[in-house]
Amino acid sequence: MTGYAGLETRNPPAAAPPRPVQSRSPSRLAWDRFRRDRPAVASLAVLLLITAFAALAPLWAHLTGHPYDATFPRTGLDAGGRPRGPGAEFPLGADQLGRDVLVRAAYGTRVSLTAGIGAAALASAAGTVAGTLAGFAGGALDALLSRLMDMVLALPYLLVAIMLAATFQISSPPASLAMTVLVIAFFSFAAYGRTIRGQVLALRQQQFIEAARALGASDARIMATEVLPNLAAPITVLTSLLVPASIVSEATLSFLGVGIRPPMPSWGSMLGEGGEVFRTAWWLLAVPGALLLATTLAFNLLGDGVRNALDPRGGRAAGR
Repeated sequence: MTGYAGLETRNPPAAAPPRPVQSRSPSRLAWDRFRRDRPAVASLAVLLLITAFAALAPLWAHLTGHPYDATFPRTGLDAGGRPRGPGAEFPLGADQLGRDVLVRAAYGTRVSLTAGIGAAALASAAGTVAGTLAGFAGGALDALLSRLMDMVLALPYLLVAIMLAATFQISSPPASLAMTVLVIAFFSFAAYGRTIRGQVLALRQQQFIEAARALGASDARIMATEVLPNLAAPITVLTSLLVPASIVSEATLSFLGVGIRPPMPSWGSMLGEGGEVFRTAWWLLAVPGALLLATTLAFNLLGDGVRNALDPRGGRAAGR
């Protein structure tokens, strides 16, 4: 169209239609926040690699021809009786008895991860039950469970753990693993339960709990349908942070000789054995120490990432 003064006017372009709003579930939002957290994703990748290394322990033993408890003094020790370093025969070197450090590290990773994850799972289950019952029921049950958890927290952990592990230690390696898991879980559930109790006390004052109670729902139903689903996030975070602490506890007990019984290896026992000859065989400390450091650091970073993903108001997730 032609307007005044011979100027041609044009109709403005039509506005683009608005993009439809896509709804996303809380789990999808948490996953989106988690995958943008590079340290957490990297830590998850490291943990997957370490888990694969442990799962393939029988393969490493088959490829090298070295069972984890077999000694090879002719090939694993030099003429002076010192452990041989990393090479073609022993990729990560041999220990002072001529055993393959690579194979023992793989089996030790399996044992340490089993002990750490098992103790964390058992402690989280016991702590969740105790904390939920104490926080929701209140009264005499709350007082009883709280005093029990306070008593466990008041005990000197390392001293009593060594005493219990040494008193009830059984010669069978699988039995010593089970006993180590029980000892670690016993001293871990109290702090866990205290935290869960605080979360339940806060939830008990929420309006949706009062509404459910006003509608005639029983306490058991309220805990199952209202309280426990809202505890999923703190339980996940607490458990992910409890695993590295349990792994370190197992390594400490095994290092002191009251944890996993030989010939079954663990990171702690390997560190204890390597401490005797570390001046001439550095790899005996470097291999299990590096695995222990990488695993605990990865679990801690993963726990931070899970916490930030589940709580968009906290940490780095809030700024993304």
